Amino acid sequence: MSGREKLTTVVSTKGQVILPKAIRERRHWQAGTELLVEETKDGVLLKAKRLFAPTRPEDVFGMLRYKGRPKTLKEMDDAITAEVKRRHARGRY
Repeated sequence: MSGREKLTTVVSTKGQVILPKAIRERRHWQAGTELLVEETKDGVLLKAKRLFAPTRPEDVFGMLRYKGRPKTLKEMDDAITAEVKRRHARGRY
């Protein structure tokens, strides 16, 4: 189905609208997905609600305290490599 194809739906007596399956699948909107409804001059816009509020690094910097000596870049690289190998061995990568 092309993005320009016109689809129709009906508003129920409860104000419910069924979105066409092709659109739900393309947007990955499963049952229970919360949508933001925005009225525009051209109609109504539906957007999936974000799971988390947008944040900036300065909003969360230092939230997880680490006690101990700082890790070196080599230690961090080694830990990442070990985890990748572990996941690859389990078939999860």
